[in-house]
Amino acid sequence: MSKISNCPVCRMDNTYFDGTLNICPDCGHEWTDGDQQEENTIPKDSNGAELVDGDSVTVIKDLKVRGSSMVIKRGTKVKSIRLTDNPEEVDCKIDGSSIVLKTCFLKK
Repeated sequence: MSKISNCPVCRMDNTYFDGTLNICPDCGHEWTDGDQQEENTIPKDSNGAELVDGDSVTVIKDLKVRGSSMVIKRGTKVKSIRLTDNPEEVDCKIDGSSIVLKTCFLKK
C-alpha cells in the first residue's frame, strides 16, 4: 500500500484514499496521484476564492488556539486580514489578539 501524501492545499496529514480520489477531510480538497499540483503562490480560501489584504472572512470550523484556552467559534467574522509570506496563512486580529489562521479554515 502506498503512502498517501499530505493535502496539497492545507498540508494536513489526515488524508485517505476512497478508491478513486485522495481526500482531505479537514479542508475538503480532492485529488488524484497523477495530478500536477500548481505551486500555491496566491492565497485562496476554503472555496478557492482569492484572498487579498484587507478582505473580510468567516471562520468555517471551531478552532482551538494553541497555548491558550481560547476557542475561535465557527461563523466568527474576521475583518481586515493581512497576507503573510506563506500563502496558506493570514494574519488577523480577533478579540484584540493578533492570530495567524490557515486559509483552509476561512471563507470569503
